[in-house]
Amino acid sequence: MKKIGDEVRRILEDLEPPAGTAPGPEPAEEEEVCPICKGVGFYVLDVPVDHPDFGRAIPCVCQREDWERRRLQRLQRLSPLESLRDKTFDTFSLREGEISPAEVESLRKALAACMEFAADPRGWLLLIGGLGCGKTHLAAAIANARLAQGEPALFIVVPDLLDHLRATFHPGSGVSYDERFEEIRGAPLLILDDLGAESSTSWAQEKLYQIVNYRYNARLPTVFTTNVPLEEIEPRIRSRLLDHTLTTICRINAPDFRVRIALEEGPELNALPFLQDKTFATWDDRRDTLARVQFENLEMVYNAARAYAEAPHNWFVLVGDYGTGKTHLAAAIANERVRRGDQVLFVSVPDLLDYLRAAFSPDSTVSYARRFEEVKRIPFLVLDDLSTESATPWAREKLYQLLNFRHMAGLPTVITIARPLEYMNDPDNVRLLSKIDERIRVRLLDPRRCTIYKLKVPAYVEDPDRKPRRRRRRA
Repeated sequence: MKKIGDEVRRILEDLEPPAGTAPGPEPAEEEEVCPICKGVGFYVLDVPVDHPDFGRAIPCVCQREDWERRRLQRLQRLSPLESLRDKTFDTFSLREGEISPAEVESLRKALAACMEFAADPRGWLLLIGGLGCGKTHLAAAIANARLAQGEPALFIVVPDLLDHLRATFHPGSGVSYDERFEEIRGAPLLILDDLGAESSTSWAQEKLYQIVNYRYNARLPTVFTTNVPLEEIEPRIRSRLLDHTLTTICRINAPDFRVRIALEEGPELNALPFLQDKTFATWDDRRDTLARVQFENLEMVYNAARAYAEAPHNWFVLVGDYGTGKTHLAAAIANERVRRGDQVLFVSVPDLLDYLRAAFSPDSTVSYARRFEEVKRIPFLVLDDLSTESATPWAREKLYQLLNFRHMAGLPTVITIARPLEYMNDPDNVRLLSKIDERIRVRLLDPRRCTIYKLKVPAYVEDPDRKPRRRRRRA
């Protein structure tokens, strides 16, 4: 029987190269093996069976950088940022010469706040403004700036985020719901565009709250954009957004840059530029021509209008005969708010309805839905000459939808209504508003949202030999 040692020596001799042949390449040095995972890339903790990490494969530190890179790549595929590469701080327009100086300043402050956040993301940044004011551009610019610095950022539209979570329940999904949810809520920088546009289902609201609450507790850098009033945001989310120790709120009071295109199709919608001479300083108090009780009524309404212009909230309604000064006071309020930087739309009801109807023209480049949204969400609206007495059913419905939304949201709104002088002594205002659509009348009579001021004076008839008494401008 052959001995094992002799057999091994024979095999090794057979493996040696023949004499005179060149030696083969040096054997490659063995790669250093991670002492933690032994090259597997994962490890399992030695914990009791009832421990939550029992049996869980934990990525090893040696693989964490590569794992994190691949995770972020998966996240970027959820984001529409590829189509927003041109949205940078350099390409953001302040629209100087196109909008009012106050609106330009609003954009300038928003740009500065976003650039500061992009340089050092800390806390939360909330961008609030109407449709098309530039919120998404600025939010995308933050994400693009961080990515250019080699830092991770996840930009995602809120309804899309919820769709991505739902998609994980599909049998063909390559990622579990828990994994996707964890990736999103723990993103180093999360930018949630269009908050408030999501579905109102309980599931959607709960998932969004869980993401926001996690980031709130962890103080993770987050950017939000929204065009809805904060009162409409889910209460639990709203309370966290209003934490002044964490959130910087930036309100953009600039009009939709797309509205200019719509207005070029027909008459100017906003009548305020033609009413710039209607101010509190140019108001004629008519003290020389009115009876004392009438002068005192006009003075009371004037002072109420000034007070509302100082701190507008809810609805301010002026009712009076034609030529009593309703439109002048409404325009004076609007001009004062523009001077203070507000975005204001002053429009007569007939012009508004024509503007909405024009969206159905084959030549219109703006949809009806967009036009209606622009008007109903405008931060400050003045509706001159409200009347539904001869309105079509379509017009009544549109006016109701518009005013019902603003009533629920408590958005500042000034309304003028023409009614004969003999109606002004109606104590409960029911007869006064009897010609208004019942659904709108109920909201006008709601004392929590609306205050009605009656101009109990005759129509103003200008005397060519009389110089009107002008108000001195307050300091």
